[in-house]
Amino acid sequence: MKTLVLGATDNPDRYAYRAVHSLKRYGHEVVPVGIRKGQVAGLDIRLDRPQETDIDTVTLYVGPQNQPGWYDYILSLKPRRIIFNPGTENPELEQKAQAAGIQTEEACTLVMLSVGQYEK
Repeated sequence: MKTLVLGATDNPDRYAYRAVHSLKRYGHEVVPVGIRKGQVAGLDIRLDRPQETDIDTVTLYVGPQNQPGWYDYILSLKPRRIIFNPGTENPELEQKAQAAGIQTEEACTLVMLSVGQYEK
């Protein structure tokens, strides 16, 4: 399963950084996408909005005020689900995603991984 981490960063104090490391540790293929150059867990942070075709999950680490510029990109990936991590909840994007047939969850990727609920 491939996961796109939106809001990826090389700052070890950020949850997005921890999420990339945890996803890799649990055996997931990760595409880190952010707004600043850097590396996380040995992966280059992508700045170019890569058009991946087999994204299962987009996990958000971008606040709702900064999400509108990402709507079209996120929806164009046609993921199975979008995880809205704490602080990223956004009813407008949730509605758009659900209308496009994409599952949405308000949850914490790190907790989901640690308790074995991420794959569901």
